[in-house]
Amino acid sequence: MADLDNHPRLLPARPDLAAAHLKGRVEAERFVEPVEMQVTAGCTAIRREPRDDGAMDTQALFGEVFAVLEERDGWAWGFSRYDGYVGWVDMTALSQPVSPATHRVSALRTYLFSEPDLKSAPNCLVSMNAKIAAGQQEGRFIDVGGRGWIFEGHVVPLGHAEPDFVSVAERFVGSPYFWGGKESLGLDCSGLLQCALEAAGIPVLRDAWMQEADLGARYPVIPNTAARRRGDVVFWAGHVGIMTDADHIVHANATFMETVIEPVAETERRAVESGSPVTSVVRVAA
Repeated sequence: MADLDNHPRLLPARPDLAAAHLKGRVEAERFVEPVEMQVTAGCTAIRREPRDDGAMDTQALFGEVFAVLEERDGWAWGFSRYDGYVGWVDMTALSQPVSPATHRVSALRTYLFSEPDLKSAPNCLVSMNAKIAAGQQEGRFIDVGGRGWIFEGHVVPLGHAEPDFVSVAERFVGSPYFWGGKESLGLDCSGLLQCALEAAGIPVLRDAWMQEADLGARYPVIPNTAARRRGDVVFWAGHVGIMTDADHIVHANATFMETVIEPVAETERRAVESGSPVTSVVRVAA
């Protein structure tokens, strides 16, 4: 297992530039304090390279804070304040000043309308766990810092935790598989787990291998041969799924190119055939 603290995806450091808090820990030509910016697009890609076709490793959702260390040709290099993920973000998706979030989106997805009126033109679509700074309320709509109006029934206070993260994951069934995605319009296996756990008030890192180390250090790891139950998180090399009961799993996967619930025996059969047996099972639910 790679060292989480020093992995390039979580370490905002390059030979020429590093975050100021890493001074004395890494070598770099210069160290800078990050500039906080906020995602004001529905979501935006965090890419490996500063170009539109650069590989997308993850996404930052509306309202999340991105710590910018460098601006170059319309791109920002830095890291997500939510999970520490490092990469490049299109500057057009970021704004200042940062408005501290008060609520998060609890619906799978919802619109920010241009007016407090369901018939008004939407400004953008936001997904579960997007963060908002709630302003004045008119009727059933809440102002989102001048960025639009959101239906009051689709948000909850930031500290609200869903009681069952598995139920949250099950709501994504049918959502398309999308490598690096973490929204209902498209997400991958670890994106599904991160979204579901965040809604339940459980922070976790982004990639499956990171999640295996992260959750495995905080929750019981049970034998692969032990009877499983709802809320057990099953890891393979490069894949993760959530048990919905003793025999079924919910996961976003490239076999079906969507999020599905299927017999875990079928998932494991395919995994074994491709040379990827279960690496661990973590009992997250009590």
